[in-house]
Amino acid sequence: MPIRVTLDDVLAARQMKAKQLAALVGVSETHLSLFRSGKVRGVRFSTLMRLCAALNCQPGELLSYEHDDSDLSAVDEES
Repeated sequence: MPIRVTLDDVLAARQMKAKQLAALVGVSETHLSLFRSGKVRGVRFSTLMRLCAALNCQPGELLSYEHDDSDLSAVDEES
């Protein structure tokens, strides 16, 4: 998938454990682990907001996108 979750990089830079972040944000460690591994289909803006507040970062620091021309054709298939 061209969307990559970079939360582990941000956690490492902040010298914070995922367990600490889960407690600060108010999500389960399991839910945070699924997000970190990219195994979720979406994330609520309210959760993203709390992650950014706890980590003092912008949403773009938690996600990255690698361009793939086939991504545009995938939109046509979903319609």
